[in-house]
Amino acid sequence: MPFILGSGSPRRLDLLAQIGVTPDAIRAPDIDETPNKGELPRPYCVRMAREKVAAVSAGPEDIVLCADTTVALGRRILGKPADAEEARTFLRLLSGRRHRVVTAVAVARGGQIWQRDVLSQVRMKSLSEAEIAAYLASDDWRGKAGAYAIQGPAGAFVPWMSGSFSAVVGLPLAETASLLVAAGYPLYGGAP
Repeated sequence: MPFILGSGSPRRLDLLAQIGVTPDAIRAPDIDETPNKGELPRPYCVRMAREKVAAVSAGPEDIVLCADTTVALGRRILGKPADAEEARTFLRLLSGRRHRVVTAVAVARGGQIWQRDVLSQVRMKSLSEAEIAAYLASDDWRGKAGAYAIQGPAGAFVPWMSGSFSAVVGLPLAETASLLVAAGYPLYGGAP
């Protein structure tokens, strides 16, 4: 049975490789990721994962996996910054504070959807303007929810986290493995 990764994220591809999964195809869905008025971060993230998996073209026996990662500061959703100035704003907001990272995963096969979401807590140290400027110059913030990637240079900004490191990167591996097995993917060898 073909396995389709519904994401253009190289991080998700790398994370799947850690559990021995290689997609047969990669089809990043094109959906509107604008939060609804008053939508809270966790329901938003779950909705995005489900909408993404529904938008991927697949056959009835194909297994499709999509995910969404959202950085939340209180009720505020910090998505992917549009430019360096918005990234600077996000980093200043996160500086010296705890925030939540929600990653929702949806796996579909034959009209059925299995879904899980994982909530992690992350504390970012107080950032100096020099640290923010250097990080922005690295371009590592581009395409990252909340304007940072914990697995890159911004890892030096995170003295504490609670939850799933792989979920903060973009795909909670334990939950993803369970969802793939539930959908019939032969993750641990043998027939599904």
